[in-house]
Amino acid sequence: MKVRTPAVAGMFYPGEPHHLEQLLERFFFETGTDAGGDARAIIAPHAGYVYSGSVAAAAYSTLPRDFDGTFILVGPSHAGYPTCASSIPWETPLGLVDVDEPFVRALRIPTNELYMRDEHALEVQMPFIKYRFPRALVAPVMMGLQDLGSAAALGARIEQAVEETRRDVRLIASSDFSHYVPAPLARSQDLYAIEALADLDLELFYERIAERHVSACGYGPIAVVCTVAEGLGAHHARLVRYATSGDATGDRASVVGYAALAVV
Repeated sequence: MKVRTPAVAGMFYPGEPHHLEQLLERFFFETGTDAGGDARAIIAPHAGYVYSGSVAAAAYSTLPRDFDGTFILVGPSHAGYPTCASSIPWETPLGLVDVDEPFVRALRIPTNELYMRDEHALEVQMPFIKYRFPRALVAPVMMGLQDLGSAAALGARIEQAVEETRRDVRLIASSDFSHYVPAPLARSQDLYAIEALADLDLELFYERIAERHVSACGYGPIAVVCTVAEGLGAHHARLVRYATSGDATGDRASVVGYAALAVV
């Protein structure tokens, strides 16, 4: 069986299963809740776990703990590839995460496993999914163009696929925020952009990103999942946790910002 093998295990997160499981267990323990929440979608970071793992766990903790449907996972293409999907299982140190192939076909967007091969934005989410939701399936989508029109078009395809397949879905946007700026500036401009998502005002979100030159790498995936979640009944996005890489390293001169949001 063809599978997507890990590209960044042992670098972004532990490649040894027991070590990885222990780390994820600690992240979720530190969130202070095990019951889960009722988020329709989440926004989670995709940096190395030592920097952003606890923020990602805070995001995943807002999803229903017993969810066993399909996660629609949307992340940016760091290599500049066009929008595509994956239709093969994703290997993690904790086992395979199976893909919902009928749902991926219903998306009616190209599949390209070669483009997916080295993309970390989707991969780093898979161990969280496997650990926390072992029976869930995924529909991995890598987004190329991230303008608002492209986000609306991809959101419409996802909405159509949900309607066609009648799947129980939750959505995940994989995104970091400001890159390599001083910590106070990162926090200020990131929270300014995030504030626009309180009422899912995506036009304002894009305006604020442009106004402050916020170097968020997955603003398009954020717009996609917010669009679809709103169509499924969500009304606002709630900031669950914000941190920067400086919180882990102590170096606040040049940081990356990480946010966990729940769309409910």
